[in-house]
Amino acid sequence: MVRGLSSKPIVLKLGGSVITNKEKPLTPNLPAIQRLTEEILRANVALIVLVHGGGSFGHPIAEQFRIMEGYKDPLQILGFSKTHQAMTKLNKLIVDSLINHNIPAIAVQPSSCVVTKAGRIKSMQERPLKKMLEMGFVPVLYGDAVLDSEIGFAILSGDQLVSSLAIKLNADRIIIGADVNGLYTADPKTNPSARLIQHITLEELRKLENKIEGSKVIDVTGGMFGKMFELMPAIKHGIRAIIVNAIKPNRVYKALKDEKVVGTIIEKDEIIEQPN
Repeated sequence: MVRGLSSKPIVLKLGGSVITNKEKPLTPNLPAIQRLTEEILRANVALIVLVHGGGSFGHPIAEQFRIMEGYKDPLQILGFSKTHQAMTKLNKLIVDSLINHNIPAIAVQPSSCVVTKAGRIKSMQERPLKKMLEMGFVPVLYGDAVLDSEIGFAILSGDQLVSSLAIKLNADRIIIGADVNGLYTADPKTNPSARLIQHITLEELRKLENKIEGSKVIDVTGGMFGKMFELMPAIKHGIRAIIVNAIKPNRVYKALKDEKVVGTIIEKDEIIEQPN
């Protein structure tokens, strides 16, 4: 039965550090993929778009051939193909897991529907994605090596893709499944005094960005700030985002069900409690 888009989809991102072993090239974390598939199944969300990172599949090859720098050497052409092939292998594992749980997943290659300009999304063909959602499919996309109108090719991060998809598909919310509990005041992996930021507005996020830039500290939270700033365009559109620890069982499930969960909520404006 065709569901239509009367309700808004959820865009769920599963980080590469969650679904792969980043210490071993081309090594998936199959138990994590299985568990997260089961959480998605139990949540039984009507409309969902899944995006996943590359982890130990895409990153090592992309770095080896310097794909993120754009086209500079003919040898990079094969490197582009190898990077994309590695990502399709990881994508297949996730799609297979979803289908094995009777979730109608469809693999969508970003390199076939996205063109960037200097590494930023310039165009995206979202009509097939909208039709997939209308029909009840679960599109599964990923960070990918894509063609670029200015530098030949580039690496499209899953985080940039998530933000663009959320806007184009008029998403209800974004869920980021990371390997930490959320956004911290410092890197929780190296600083024991780091404090979890449970709620932050777009304006507060901008202030943090200025503070970080002013102190010349690069991404003090271990990469999380970079992810947050990629989400800013979607937040500006009024799309709420939440970061949860996807390594912890049931965190993604609770976020999908919109239940209270440990994490960081990012919204455009502060919530004002209405008097009873």
